[in-house]
Amino acid sequence: MIVLVDLLLMLVDLTGSILSAILQTFLRPRLKCIDGELCLITGAGGALGRLFALEFAKEGAHLVLWDCNAAANEQTARLVRELGVRVHTYTVDLSKRQSIYETANRVRTEVGHVSILVNNAGVVAGRRLLDCPDELLERTLLVNCHALFWMTKAFLPRMKEQNHGHIVTVASSSRCSFYFLLQDYCASKFGAVGFHESLTHELIAEDLNGIKTTLVCPYIVDTGMFAGCEISIIPPLEPLYTVQQSMKAILAEQQMICIPRLMYIPFLARAGSDWSLCWSDSAAWALCLTPGIKQPTVKQTAITTQSSHNLLYF
Repeated sequence: MIVLVDLLLMLVDLTGSILSAILQTFLRPRLKCIDGELCLITGAGGALGRLFALEFAKEGAHLVLWDCNAAANEQTARLVRELGVRVHTYTVDLSKRQSIYETANRVRTEVGHVSILVNNAGVVAGRRLLDCPDELLERTLLVNCHALFWMTKAFLPRMKEQNHGHIVTVASSSRCSFYFLLQDYCASKFGAVGFHESLTHELIAEDLNGIKTTLVCPYIVDTGMFAGCEISIIPPLEPLYTVQQSMKAILAEQQMICIPRLMYIPFLARAGSDWSLCWSDSAAWALCLTPGIKQPTVKQTAITTQSSHNLLYF
């Protein structure tokens, strides 16, 4: 009996979600104003982070930019300042919890309280599992997943006090399927999505309806991070298109967006049935990566202690 009740409730919830999605498709959602809000973006020196910074600046938000690459971060800041908004830059290693907490304290003291948090930073080792040094695997999980916990713990308390804020998690469609040679990346993004969904439900349970969350799950984006991938059918997404679609979802307070919409299919399949693993297997090969990364192109090297190993950054 309990199983039937749970099934009925799930169907009701699923039906409501589908109807809501249909309405949002045909009816233009009202976009919120973020003029004057303080927005923190991690990975701001990368391609997506820079575009997010420019888009938020166009909406009038003041920015706090975090990145481990000081030069790239300052370049983003210069572009944003041309739009007339306040910008503050910080060099942060997101793989280190203490670095996150210390820099967060500096932000609160020197700038103010963050009301929009965009967890955009991400790395990938891009090597076969048995050929990949343990420290690179650990760094992927620390930056892509663990940092979400520390970032949220650093900035959510103030949001709760005011019942106002927005937390954005830039994940990946690899949460819905899997990519060959990207075990570290896929595992970290599964964790990121699980964290984000659990956080969303916690905020709802606590009746904090003034704090919004948005989960962004894009397909492969042409930032150079996945250079060397063999793509079969769907070409990589343009970074600007990805960010613009994400911004529409954020301003519409949409809880989740998959880019392109075709990526909703493996997400729903995996969530809805036991045979989805087989479906995702064929989908990954037919739609995403066919045999994966052959020889990744290095975009950036890790800092100091890991300079001998290559990492790819968003």
